[in-house]
Amino acid sequence: MNTDPTPASLLAACSAKVLNQGCFCRTLNLERLHKQLESDPSLHGLMQNITQTRPHLFSSTVVFLSHEMERQIMQMVAIIERIAALPGYRAQALARAPAIAQLAFGPVGACMGFDFHLSANGPQLIEINTNAGGALLNVALARAQQSCCEAMDWAFPARPKADTLEQTLFDMFLAEWRLQRGAAPLKNVLIVDDDPAEQYLAPEFELFRQLFARFGLNAAIADPSALAWHDGKLWHGGTPVDMVYNRVTDFYLNEAGHLALRQAYEAGAVVLTPDPHAHALYADKRNLIALGQDALLESWGARAADRTLLQAGVPQTELVTPAHADDLWARRRALFFKPVAGFGAKAAYRGDKLTRRVWAEILAGDFVAQALVAPGQRLVEVDGVRTDLKFDIRAYAYAGQVQLLAARMYAGQTTNFRTEGGGFAPVLVLPVAI
Repeated sequence: MNTDPTPASLLAACSAKVLNQGCFCRTLNLERLHKQLESDPSLHGLMQNITQTRPHLFSSTVVFLSHEMERQIMQMVAIIERIAALPGYRAQALARAPAIAQLAFGPVGACMGFDFHLSANGPQLIEINTNAGGALLNVALARAQQSCCEAMDWAFPARPKADTLEQTLFDMFLAEWRLQRGAAPLKNVLIVDDDPAEQYLAPEFELFRQLFARFGLNAAIADPSALAWHDGKLWHGGTPVDMVYNRVTDFYLNEAGHLALRQAYEAGAVVLTPDPHAHALYADKRNLIALGQDALLESWGARAADRTLLQAGVPQTELVTPAHADDLWARRRALFFKPVAGFGAKAAYRGDKLTRRVWAEILAGDFVAQALVAPGQRLVEVDGVRTDLKFDIRAYAYAGQVQLLAARMYAGQTTNFRTEGGGFAPVLVLPVAI
């Protein structure tokens, strides 16, 4: 802590907000993290690679979250899953999507990410992602935490939930397989992204490869341009591919280098997760517009209680059109602009930072405008200097069930993994009594 050790009973009376501003001690044990990241001989050197090339991937501290905020986040994720199952919602989401997104082979989408900012009125859903990165990295990070002082021992359980998460994540992929292939055996899994070794979260690809191998599967990492489609199968070299864990951000597989993957998917010859169908239903940001329209949700048959929580937890979102350009520009300081198919905060802009040049690009593209919700604030100490960083909360989920909560701390407009003291941080949920 930033003061002398305080009795645990007094700390237990603190709110998450108070702890986020008052406890800036280091809880990350680098030796433990090293062991977690290199738990298998095939992962040797991973920690050194991260330290040298991605020094701001992990924060050295935790983010505190109230039990009530956690409960509301879990409720929101479950509600959105129910809404996404409504025929009216599905019809409007798919009507604007390309033909490939109409294909539904059974999988619902592995590694979903629901991103929240925290407000006085509860968690605010700012984005949904269908190929959210970081789950396994955050499992390792959660296991590498230690109590910073005796007064905080109560906050660090002896056996964190992370102990079971690798099994949970593997079971998720197995469930995706069975939704499309039933009881057929799963043998070969491929983790796919463009130029995978150069991706910022490339270390996680290695962790997933090792996870699949640990459960008896043949697993590899590849660029989709290295795949071939012939004889009714998707091939990686001389090996037929059963399942693809999809990390590409060409969500509808339009690029030339993704042709073989697209052909195999359209033929139902490979289990692809997450797939274009899931992206259209969840991650297209125009869906946030519908989630905030109570009358529309009611017409589709959404429960009254679900609609009430969505009204409270989804910031107002609207489509950017030239017809409303003047009005949106006038209100820009209270808005955040995002491309409808964006990811990783690319081409996303705070309205108060907009220039006329960028505004023209937004009007020419496909963007939504979302009511600005300030991110949380976390006090950290870097090289003896205390500074406030922003943070959001990501809920990793599958089929409406939250698997893991993690925070991303940063400075600037959006999450960037370039901030001293920032990066992924474990979320420590306070007990109900706090």
